[in-house]
Amino acid sequence: MNKKQVGIFLTILVLSLTGFLIWQQPDTTISQPAETSVQEDQETDDNTPGETDNDHKTAQTTEEKSGEKTKEPASQFSDLLKETVQRTTKFFTNQQMHVTAIGDSLTQGVGDDVVEGGYVGILDNKINQNQQLVTFDNYGKRGNRSDQLLKRLDKSEIQQSLEKADMILITIGANDIMQVLKQNFTNLKMNDFNQPQQAYESRLKRIFKTIKDLNDDAAIYLIGFYNPFGRYFQDIKELDTIVSNWNNTGKTVTAQFDRTNFIPVADLFNTTDVDLFAEDHFHPNHRGYQLFARRVLKYITNQ
Repeated sequence: MNKKQVGIFLTILVLSLTGFLIWQQPDTTISQPAETSVQEDQETDDNTPGETDNDHKTAQTTEEKSGEKTKEPASQFSDLLKETVQRTTKFFTNQQMHVTAIGDSLTQGVGDDVVEGGYVGILDNKINQNQQLVTFDNYGKRGNRSDQLLKRLDKSEIQQSLEKADMILITIGANDIMQVLKQNFTNLKMNDFNQPQQAYESRLKRIFKTIKDLNDDAAIYLIGFYNPFGRYFQDIKELDTIVSNWNNTGKTVTAQFDRTNFIPVADLFNTTDVDLFAEDHFHPNHRGYQLFARRVLKYITNQ
């Protein structure tokens, strides 16, 4: 970066991240030195107010919540998703499947004010609209980084769900990037991301190996992430570069494991004029999650 880019970059990060962190962490102050050192055994550092540290399924299995689904409003996005589901019905009809979704707020569905569980809840609604075809467990947890997800894999409830899963969907990594931004936002340099990216790669391998040890037959899909600031700061190409580099790490690691694939989503959020973000300007809104779900369906059914 040149000096001008650094100045703009830091201004963006201070303004954007301060707002994001206040929204995520109402009881903390980013200027405190202690906040810049995150211990390896620290639990999720941006739980919503009143949220406990106990893991829970944010989207219950279909049998448990039968009749309780929130219907999606008709829209061009809903119609596109419906077309995709119709083309792939045979994929699900010919087999009884259990899907376990794990990861961060993108799995939990933060930002979706229509359907609980975001893209996972949308898939549940659409696939099981007419008959019970697939059951879902959603273990998305807001704020989770790769180190925290790795530790959650030791929990018996999550292990049991993974053991019986036919398919496993994962979103993880965005909060690893956010941690670098939070720790270095007053003097951020591109090479500040190098070591954390290597650590992310190492932990991602351990995550896949742990899952494989529990269930070597399930198909695993790592879903990438996007640049949440790209819509507002298109001239700051370094942001796109960072996200692209970390997504490439995910893609490289998945290629090293059998039945493990990478699903890109970054392009979904930078090729449309339609607002796909929630009020926090960080997470997808319902329409964003609809596109998310459609992309996932296309990849898991090879359509």
